[in-house]
Amino acid sequence: MAPGLVRLALRRTVKDVKHVEAVRPRRARGLVREVYRQLERDFGMLAPPIALHSPSPPVLAAAWLLLRESLVAAGISSRADREVVAAAVSAANSCPYCAEVHAMAIGALGDPATAAALEAGTPGEIADPAARRLAGWARGAGPLPPGTPAGAAAEFTAVATTFHYLNRVVAVFLGDSPVPGRVPASARGRVKAVLGRFLRPGQAPPAGLARQLLAPTGADGPDWAAPGSTLADAFARARVAVEAAGERVLRPGVRDLVRRELKAWDGRPPGLGRSWAEGPLAELPPADRPAARLALLVAKAAYQVDDDLVADLVSSDGVDDRGLIELVSWAAHAAAEELGSRLSLRPRGEDASRERG
Repeated sequence: MAPGLVRLALRRTVKDVKHVEAVRPRRARGLVREVYRQLERDFGMLAPPIALHSPSPPVLAAAWLLLRESLVAAGISSRADREVVAAAVSAANSCPYCAEVHAMAIGALGDPATAAALEAGTPGEIADPAARRLAGWARGAGPLPPGTPAGAAAEFTAVATTFHYLNRVVAVFLGDSPVPGRVPASARGRVKAVLGRFLRPGQAPPAGLARQLLAPTGADGPDWAAPGSTLADAFARARVAVEAAGERVLRPGVRDLVRRELKAWDGRPPGLGRSWAEGPLAELPPADRPAARLALLVAKAAYQVDDDLVADLVSSDGVDDRGLIELVSWAAHAAAEELGSRLSLRPRGEDASRERG
């Protein structure tokens, strides 16, 4: 299939977004149009996990800023290593869509065995020791590989934080696979091969160019990013945009509840069913509970969000497409920041060497 036809087909996948209507490429204007242009230029396709944010242009820009500056832009670490982190986090979060996409990218980069292990959620079967340790670190199961430079550690943490965010958003608004369900099983392998070629990165674009999409804030970046660095600035701008979105759609008491629950959470799945959420929700006024329930589930168990839960919120609170995107984005981002901050930036052996010193 000709590249132009494939690109056109990929653009049409925005129709597969659930619950909201993503802006179609031909109708994109202003900030949405600029993000779409950068996304196709630098990522190779109009990726639905980013395009689905388009009902809220500032949140769309924030999502792209996180993905571009963590995974796509040039840095100290290799794109292959960053893809390992993206796929490992996605598998740990039970996000088959993202795990499949980034396993395809790893396969396209020439490592199909590592790709298969990560997509299957079995990082212990990765043959390369460094990649296996990196995947384990991304899942919170060990330190970074020996000799990881500080700048690379920050890049890996940026990727992990980004995918803790995207996995949660994707769980709500997309299906289980980037390959549309209408594609017959006999053709899925060929479609994935084509997608893999589009995802295979060429020369990495310069870091920082997406920052122009959001205004400077003067806010501090996350603790794991070097002060004044491109990553610190990018993540600070994205955070301000997402926080402003959350303030538009969620009352302070709801946001405080979600943050408090995240601080006390050990990061493990809270269990089957949703009864775990009802105790915390009881302290809120009844009118706040539908939005708080969705926010809390997105933050701690996005895989438990189903169509009925979203439909109930939309029908009871009259939430529009922009409001729904902003609610889910805020909750996903709050969880991603908390989980990203817990990742150790020390490589294997560094603790022991410091103790000896």
